[in-house]
Amino acid sequence: MRSRPPTAPSSRHSSTPRGPESSPGSPAGSGSARHATHLAARAARWSVRHRRLAIGGWLLGVVLLTVLGSLVGTHTLKDSDYSVGEDGRAQRTLADHGFATPASESVLIQRPQPAADRTAVLADADLRAAIGDVSARITETGEVDGLRAPIPLPGAETDPNLVSTDLRSVLVTFEMRGDEETAADRIEPVLAAVDAAAREHPGLLVEQVGEASADKALGDTVGKDFKRAELLAIPLTLGILLAVFGAVVAALIPVALALTAFVAALGVVAFTSRLLPTDETATSVMLLIGLAVGVDYALFYVRREREERAAGRSPREALEIAADTSGHAVLVSGLTVAVSMAGLLITGLSVFSGIAGGTVVVVLIAVLGSLTVLPAVLSALGDRVELLRLPWHRRPEQRGRRARAQAHAQAQAQEPARPGIMGHLLRHPGPVAVVTGGLLIALAVPALGLRTSEPGMDDLPDDLPIMQSYDRVQDAFPGEQTAAVVVVSADDVRSPDVSAALDGLRRLAVDSGVMFEPVTTEISADGEVAKVAIPIAGSGTDEESQQALTRLREEVIPASIGTLSTVTADVTGWTAGSVDFNEQLNGRTPLVIGFVLVLAFLLLLAAFRSAIVAAAAVALNLLSVAAAYGLLVVVFQHHWADGLLGYTSTGAITNWLPLMLFVILFGLSMDYQVFVLSRVREAYDSGLPMREAVLTGVRRSAGVVTSAAVIMVAVFSIFATLSQVSMKQLGVGLGAAILLDATVIRVILMPAVLTLIGDRAWPRQAGPGGPGGAERGADTADTATTELLAATDRR
Repeated sequence: MRSRPPTAPSSRHSSTPRGPESSPGSPAGSGSARHATHLAARAARWSVRHRRLAIGGWLLGVVLLTVLGSLVGTHTLKDSDYSVGEDGRAQRTLADHGFATPASESVLIQRPQPAADRTAVLADADLRAAIGDVSARITETGEVDGLRAPIPLPGAETDPNLVSTDLRSVLVTFEMRGDEETAADRIEPVLAAVDAAAREHPGLLVEQVGEASADKALGDTVGKDFKRAELLAIPLTLGILLAVFGAVVAALIPVALALTAFVAALGVVAFTSRLLPTDETATSVMLLIGLAVGVDYALFYVRREREERAAGRSPREALEIAADTSGHAVLVSGLTVAVSMAGLLITGLSVFSGIAGGTVVVVLIAVLGSLTVLPAVLSALGDRVELLRLPWHRRPEQRGRRARAQAHAQAQAQEPARPGIMGHLLRHPGPVAVVTGGLLIALAVPALGLRTSEPGMDDLPDDLPIMQSYDRVQDAFPGEQTAAVVVVSADDVRSPDVSAALDGLRRLAVDSGVMFEPVTTEISADGEVAKVAIPIAGSGTDEESQQALTRLREEVIPASIGTLSTVTADVTGWTAGSVDFNEQLNGRTPLVIGFVLVLAFLLLLAAFRSAIVAAAAVALNLLSVAAAYGLLVVVFQHHWADGLLGYTSTGAITNWLPLMLFVILFGLSMDYQVFVLSRVREAYDSGLPMREAVLTGVRRSAGVVTSAAVIMVAVFSIFATLSQVSMKQLGVGLGAAILLDATVIRVILMPAVLTLIGDRAWPRQAGPGGPGGAERGADTADTATTELLAATDRR
């Protein structure tokens, strides 16, 4: 039976928005006389009225930004920009006193068997011939300087310390001419010369390793990896969208929005890089985040618009409802992602500042496109968005708008009557929340043992030839590739007192057992700075190297250089840079986390008008991130997954990854959080009690949230297949966290928490729309049907 005449829809079930105070979940349409007034709805209405201008302006803007960006160029970070603390101070001292920092290289020449003693090694005719041949060939390239060899050679410095303790290996060392930043681009002729020498001496092992050759190997590997990732990510995303929408046109829209937003962002970053220089990592993160949020935002919007059309709404009404609900959710989640990423600026670290600037730009552009050009495109296409449907998705024509409206309203009204598994779980929300939360906390416990280090040579896959050469050099000459550089400053470093202190530094370092020969010293032209390179134990970023650095800074230097009050010493190098970077990062991380939590809470509070809901959402996000940290520690600080992912554990997590994961995950998880909460609020405002509103909201959002999560997990999983261990960690961390967030947290834990909160989330007065007037069943179905039919009749 009908409880209200068609012209007087029930206020309890009316979806009329409440003006500026309307919640994100309050739908527009339904024949209401008032329109939502928030920014997303106003932007959508403007775009629909001026759709040619909106679409044309977007395309023109993308082209102009791309052209202008390519003309002005992008400022990139230099190696010195990454240095902080004592490491940064030492680097500046070297630069101020004319020390170039050329890329250093070594050629390992190794006998099959060890010799009887050091003299026998250098007396080996084959070995001496190979040393001379290598030296002559690399000198002919015109790219090398500072040649050092263990035997006297024309144009080379003789260094007897270049013979290994294993009595079978020698080194020929040199430096690449020119700027260290471009050495990898000029190393190819030198590598070819060493390869030619290796072929001429088949009885010996001859191979090259060093900074420039490692950079080239890394660049080639990473370049191939990311090219493969890009080739896989877009088709994979498109395939999932085709499965979701069942139509080619509908699937292409989110991908097109994401890619144009990314391209436009690259143009904008060319300008912002004057203030926030960027690097290749920032571009990769921009692509990752841009593809994820761009596709998700368009997916939310298009799915809601299609749902409303399937329910019998007119094209205009469907777009208005999508703008009022999904559009507002996109705006809130996009601002949250931008705020989270902006928190990286607090670190004061250049690498994070570049990433923050780029990702904030790409997210805001994706939001802008979702609120403007997307409604315009949907308005222009109308139902043609369903063109090119896949054969297995073709459906017979339904019975017409009136019949669809009645069927949709009946289905929605009966949703709470079919509790299913989730309904049974929510009858006991307390135990469900305790058990689920306890499992996630248990998963997060390993994070207490999280250890970070700067990615070094061990970030590359073991099967690369450069890695195998590196390991052999490290075995034969411990610390040769991981020297700590002591920068000594005085009025005159050639004075007897300073010279004696430098000799003491060398002696104490070698006597320590964790620092080795050859120790080399260079004096600046003005005689005010000495650069002392001391090989140290370990790989450069492992605990052994860090302990050696601590001993150098806290024992060796104070006992030698530290005895002179007018002399200062700072340590730089690979290990020092890693330690100082970690120290500043660890000191600023609490500030970043606090900033992100407070701003996210305020955004959610403004969006949902409920402090308890905002606090619960923030807490659930923290739990999701903590669980992801625990997984990372289990997978990457131990060796049980090495074979599965094709890597060798470094025993640590890349130092930039934990904070990066926090800001990315905290932002991206808001996509689901805001969207699900919006649907719950929408159902709650229609008069349902909280438990049934949660059931209804989660069910109505399940399809789009699942689709978005599958896309994100698929894209992030591609990064787990890349060669670098740091990229594997990024892919596994993001993919696992999104999977946990979209399944365990959004489907089980969050509904349980919202049910426990109950009417305290959004208190409402008793009465027709309050807790006492929430009768449902046939009355609800008939009333909802009446409203839709009334709107249909008016059209």
